[in-house]
Amino acid sequence: MTNLSLPQSCSKTICWILTAIKTCVQTNQSLSMFLATPAGPWGRCMGSDCGPGGSQSRAVWCAHVDGWTTLHTNCDQGQRPLNQRNCFRVCDWHKDLYDWKLGAWNECVPVSARTFGALRPFTCSGGEEGIQTREVGCILKSDGSPAEDAICEYFEPKPRLEQACLIPCPQDCVVSEYSPWTSCSKTCGTGLKNRVRSVLVPPLFGGAICANLTEFQSCKLGPCTGPEGMYSLRVGPWNPCTLPQTRTERQAKRRKGKGQGLRDRAGVKDPETRELIQKKRTRNRLNRQESPFWDIQVGYQTRDVTCIHRNGSALNLMLSCVVKDLPLTVQSCVMPKDCQVTDWAEWGPCSKTCVDPETSRGNRSRIRQVLQFPVGEGAECPPLEESESCEPAGEGVPPCATYTWRTTEWSDCRVDPLLSQQDRRRSNLTGLCGGGLQTREVYCVQANAELLKYLNDLREKDKASRPVENKLCVGPIPNRSQLCQIPCPIDCEVSPWGAWGPCTFENCDDQAGKKGFKLRRRRITNEPTGGPGNCPHLVEAVPCDEPSCYNWQLVSLDECVPDDGKPCGPGTRLAQVQCEEVDRNLCSSSPALEPVPCEVPCSRDCVLSDWTSWSTCSQTCSSKTIEGKQMRTRSILAYNAGEGGTLCPNSSSLQEVRNCNEHACTVYHWQTGPWGPCTEDPSASSINTSISVRGGGDGQGPCSLGMQTRKVICVRVNVGQVPPKKCPDGPRPNTMRPCQLPCKKDCIMTPFSDWTPCPVTCDAGTTKQSRKRLIIQLPSNGGQDCPELLEEERDCEVPKICPGFRWKTHKWRKCQLVPWFLRQNSAGAQETCGPGLQTRAVSCRQLDGTQADISECLKFAKAMPTITQRCQLPCQDDCQLTNWSKFSSCTADCVGVRTRKRALIGRSKKKDKCKNTQMYPLSETQYCPCDKYNAQPVGNWSDCILPEGGRVESSLGMKVQGDIKECGQGYRYQAMVCYDQDNRLVETLRCNSHGYIEEACIIPCPSDCKLSEWSNWSRCSKSCGSGVKVRSKWLREKPYNGGRPCPKLDHINQVYEVVPCQSDCNQYVWVAEPWSVWKVSNVDLKENCGEGVQTRKVRCMLNTIDGPSESVEDYLCDPEEMPLGARESRLPCPEDCVLNDWGPWSRCSLVRAEPRSEMRTAYTLRSPSVGRECPNTTDSEPCSLNLNCFNYFYNITDWSTCQLSPTAVCGSGIKTRMLDCVRSNGKSVDMKFCEKLNLEKKWQMNISCVVECPVNCQLSEWSAWSECSQTCGLEGKMWRQRSVVQASQGDGRPCPSQMEQWKPCPVRPCYRWQYSPWSECRVESVVCGHGMRYRNLSCFVSDGSNDGEGSQVDEELCSSLELAVNGDKQIRLKEACTLPCPGECYLMEWSDWGSCVSICVKGAGVDFGSVQVRSRAVLAQEPENLQLCPDQAWESQPCTGGECYEYKWFSNGNASRPLIWCQRSDGLNVTGKFNPNLILRCPLQASICMCEEGFTEVLSPTGQLNQCAPIPILEIPTAGDKKGDVKTSRAINPTLPTTILPGRTGRTWYLQPYGPDGKLKMWVYGVAAGAFVLLIFIVSMIYLAW
Repeated sequence: MTNLSLPQSCSKTICWILTAIKTCVQTNQSLSMFLATPAGPWGRCMGSDCGPGGSQSRAVWCAHVDGWTTLHTNCDQGQRPLNQRNCFRVCDWHKDLYDWKLGAWNECVPVSARTFGALRPFTCSGGEEGIQTREVGCILKSDGSPAEDAICEYFEPKPRLEQACLIPCPQDCVVSEYSPWTSCSKTCGTGLKNRVRSVLVPPLFGGAICANLTEFQSCKLGPCTGPEGMYSLRVGPWNPCTLPQTRTERQAKRRKGKGQGLRDRAGVKDPETRELIQKKRTRNRLNRQESPFWDIQVGYQTRDVTCIHRNGSALNLMLSCVVKDLPLTVQSCVMPKDCQVTDWAEWGPCSKTCVDPETSRGNRSRIRQVLQFPVGEGAECPPLEESESCEPAGEGVPPCATYTWRTTEWSDCRVDPLLSQQDRRRSNLTGLCGGGLQTREVYCVQANAELLKYLNDLREKDKASRPVENKLCVGPIPNRSQLCQIPCPIDCEVSPWGAWGPCTFENCDDQAGKKGFKLRRRRITNEPTGGPGNCPHLVEAVPCDEPSCYNWQLVSLDECVPDDGKPCGPGTRLAQVQCEEVDRNLCSSSPALEPVPCEVPCSRDCVLSDWTSWSTCSQTCSSKTIEGKQMRTRSILAYNAGEGGTLCPNSSSLQEVRNCNEHACTVYHWQTGPWGPCTEDPSASSINTSISVRGGGDGQGPCSLGMQTRKVICVRVNVGQVPPKKCPDGPRPNTMRPCQLPCKKDCIMTPFSDWTPCPVTCDAGTTKQSRKRLIIQLPSNGGQDCPELLEEERDCEVPKICPGFRWKTHKWRKCQLVPWFLRQNSAGAQETCGPGLQTRAVSCRQLDGTQADISECLKFAKAMPTITQRCQLPCQDDCQLTNWSKFSSCTADCVGVRTRKRALIGRSKKKDKCKNTQMYPLSETQYCPCDKYNAQPVGNWSDCILPEGGRVESSLGMKVQGDIKECGQGYRYQAMVCYDQDNRLVETLRCNSHGYIEEACIIPCPSDCKLSEWSNWSRCSKSCGSGVKVRSKWLREKPYNGGRPCPKLDHINQVYEVVPCQSDCNQYVWVAEPWSVWKVSNVDLKENCGEGVQTRKVRCMLNTIDGPSESVEDYLCDPEEMPLGARESRLPCPEDCVLNDWGPWSRCSLVRAEPRSEMRTAYTLRSPSVGRECPNTTDSEPCSLNLNCFNYFYNITDWSTCQLSPTAVCGSGIKTRMLDCVRSNGKSVDMKFCEKLNLEKKWQMNISCVVECPVNCQLSEWSAWSECSQTCGLEGKMWRQRSVVQASQGDGRPCPSQMEQWKPCPVRPCYRWQYSPWSECRVESVVCGHGMRYRNLSCFVSDGSNDGEGSQVDEELCSSLELAVNGDKQIRLKEACTLPCPGECYLMEWSDWGSCVSICVKGAGVDFGSVQVRSRAVLAQEPENLQLCPDQAWESQPCTGGECYEYKWFSNGNASRPLIWCQRSDGLNVTGKFNPNLILRCPLQASICMCEEGFTEVLSPTGQLNQCAPIPILEIPTAGDKKGDVKTSRAINPTLPTTILPGRTGRTWYLQPYGPDGKLKMWVYGVAAGAFVLLIFIVSMIYLAW
């Protein structure tokens, strides 16, 4: 609480007052500690019923100023808020009853005015930010009564109440520079000179009004020598047309008497003359029949003729003005009638007759009829037809027809489109397979689900949809081509022949006969297409004798055992046999092999080795000249001891030869023919039905079982067919097999399309209409064939009545004069002659002349002819002449003359003045027209266009372009133009030209990349295991002109193909002959023993199933496996121990538990004598890895490239890889080494692959030529396009760049109606006043360019054009004008419309639209009449595309005569040059008028530029310069404010309290605070002074 201390020195009264104040303050401060009771938010409206009647409550409490709650009694109870109130309980169904009502946006108010409550000075920059508000309230929809906002807020948030807006800156009027001064208005005395300017931009948004557009300057060329003309005859405007008052009785009597006289005179005619007169009157009556659409009344109008003084005052006509020929003051006129129309008729039907919300709405129209056409100056007719969008209404409206694309079935797959130019297979297409291309047609049909049944129903093949025009279908067009695959046939591959088997019975179960066969077989290594039936024979047979089914087979022989237990000498060897790997019981009938005799040499005997195995038989069969032989050998291991020992045999005994393969060379086998066609099997129950399904697949589904047969014969090799009994029956192939019969496919066609429309014009000549149908499915497998007729054509019917309407004009009526009682007081007027008005009737006709409703001509005919015209009834003194005749014909162009004539009529023939041929010529002569024409080319050459040799794409079906010629010789065209002798454009036919110059041209044909043929495959890189083989192509010719590109080549322009290959490790083997006889080096002649050498020949031989066959080069065999060709050893001496050759080494095992060595053994052939020992019969070597012990594993090669069939170009192929058995030292070995180890084979050796097909770019056919880009002129072009149907793929030929072509249109002259310039204002024979000015409508021809206006030609050439000028059908050939009287001040004619100007801020993105303006300035002639001048005028209209300008001050830089001006950014001077000391008014648009550098702007209080003042020179003393030296410096910009406002940068010398954001600056608050503190200080001082 505040303590108030009273001053000690105060009066009682003052102290009492101060004490009361202190008490009051203390009381108030105590009460103010408790605030008014705060209240919480209103709760939810509760109640049992929806609507009013609910209640809601809220909490109310009393709080201390510090925030703590206290008793309610501490707060003022009078200010306690309500804690409960009635409310409106909202339910969901209220949403349809209540809604927000949005008011209109109020005027845009500046933010500054709204913020601070009052407008403040504002520097506008393009536009001021503002806010506009609106009223938003919740209302009851039924009656619009207001409701609580809470009701509407329950369903939808309250719409915004305010929004930002932009207030345009005031746009001052902008005017152009003054024109030069006119000449003086007088030739003598004091006159005026004028100069004018026009309005460029009108004042907008409260901007300054336009300044005067005219400046006056007095002029005086000299004193007048004679009296100055002071008076002028002035003609006033014509008054409105009025009907004359009632005729006088005298006129009625005179007309009655005149009519009676005519009837009396007519009565004297003879009957024939009377009949002719009656017909003429009837015809005239028909011509004058009153149309119900025109009510023409001829009235009269008057005008005043006054005498005007130079000062503008009117004087007595007869006294002041000298009148020779007074102008007409009364004339006939047509009483104006406004157009009258009927009420609108009912709306017509909607053009859209179906329901489809996705398509655009239809239109409906209604019309009204004309009751009264406008006559005279009456108001024109309003539109007689109006339309609006509509949707069909009512029940039973069908849905709109929708259209969709359909396709025919795919054509057969063809490979030839993918072949390159160089491919030799182009000459023979049979057998091609792999990737190909197939096509189909695409057509448009009306979509209907019921019509799709034919796709699934086999029997309703006539339900195909009718094709319609392709333009009716929208959306993407289905593919018209696709890649396809022709399966390549797989050739059968067989293994080599196996060895001949033993001679066996043909049937071991029936061994009655003696006949037997030896068989050899081969197996299928690659299954062919169509099964094994397409493979060659797999079994060959040879007849043999003494067949047996099962024989004992020798396995081995035991050691030789001497007889009777002797240690040496003759003995036997027991044979170890088996029954050919079958049950031994089957061989029980065959005798077992006997023991083989042998001999164990004694110590002094000759020792021989065992016989070798029999060699391979030299022949496979025997004949009279050929026998098969086998050989075996043995060698001497030790010689005998001379005496007492068995001698060694001679060399011939060391070799044995026997016959082998003694069977005759008569080989037989079964030979099969090809399978015959699949024919019906009568035993099958299925019925082969005909189908018309064209679904997916090839449609070759099975329909029934059939049977195929083939011929099987027995063939003797190299002889031919033999009786079947020569071949064994066991392997005889089947002659019959079941098969599946393919279903028949009938031809499916669409119905015929609708007939193409016929032209509706009558001059189209003989035209035809056509219709067509498409083949959807071609027949196959004996189905019904397609009809040959796919297109029909017929002549169009010529319409009986040609559509079209024309106006028919009737005869002009009699010229009607102004009633005599109205003009009888006019000077020189005569009762029966003078100017008048005549009318005529107009009717509507069809082209054939029949009557038509006039509304048809209003819609379809040209402009209606005039129904009134001025006429002249000649007076007695006037010369009357006939109309001019037509010009006589010319015998030839450019030769002679032609004439036309006229003659005087009636009394004019006798009048002398009429005979004056100078004034009234009776003939005219002119030279015959000299029509010379000159043709010359114009424009550029067109594209090179190939002749139209191909088919034109139908509008009903789109096909894929085949191998259509796209290159070769074509033609290019250049337009020809034809001019006449006056250099006017005429039709090209005048120059005997069809409109073009043709020139041959060449479109180069594309040449594909050309490569050589594949070279032969190289030999496999390895003779054992997996290697690679290579073949290559090389570049022969690069592509050009868009040919197929080359594949990727290496640096020497070659492309390679590498595939893995497999070489059999046993294909080539080393064969060693027997060892030679020992050559003992230390010869012991007695014993022939000791150290010696044996040699043998080793050869590399081709290995076959029958053994090595022929020698080959040694490099083909493995050099590491080559047997030794020589060996050193000791030849045993007599009585020494003799062992046989070492046996094979035992196998080294890598298993640790087994011995880690290899062994070989030998056995004793001859025991040594007593005292001598045999050497060891066993030999061992330690096992060492990669020396005598090896690991084996499989090795997989990389995948080969994708391999295709030789007859394929692309498509599906196979990638292969090989499996090798590799020894641990890295050497490839025979697969048997790995197979013995049962190693896992987990690899896939073949996978399918795809070679991308080289698809050439497929284009659509050229479209039809477009309409000409211009209907006339020199620059018209026609275009045609094509599109990419199939983009190129792989190495296919790319698409050409030219997708459109153009050629010039035939040059046609551009005819147009064009006004001539307005004539001078004509006021008859007087000096000034209201008159008329005229212009003509002429036919002009041009070449369509913007250069020049063209040349005038005969109007007949424009007869086919609509009568309109620049689209304006209101033809105005005359208009009222005013010719100012001498001394009169008047308005000039309207200036031309100015350029379109945008009201904007350049660079700020603010644009308030565009405007253009025209103006009328004032011209004055007398200084005394300046006060009588009318006001200047301007008018504006909106426009589009206005240019945004900015303005800038410029000066001439001349200090002695400074001139400055404001210039627009396009260089236009908008102020003129003036002295800078004058007050200026610069346009505020963009507000960037500024002074040149070195000058500063001096502004008026309203912010307008007054003048540009030079920036003062400041004298700045230099610090430290004792002498006071002065440095001169010019201030750069002393008035630049610290904050540059956008837009107009108003430079001021006073403080600105507002910032650029419209808010008060901080220093303003500081100043206010300081002032407040100062005020408190002053009040305190005053208080203390008390």
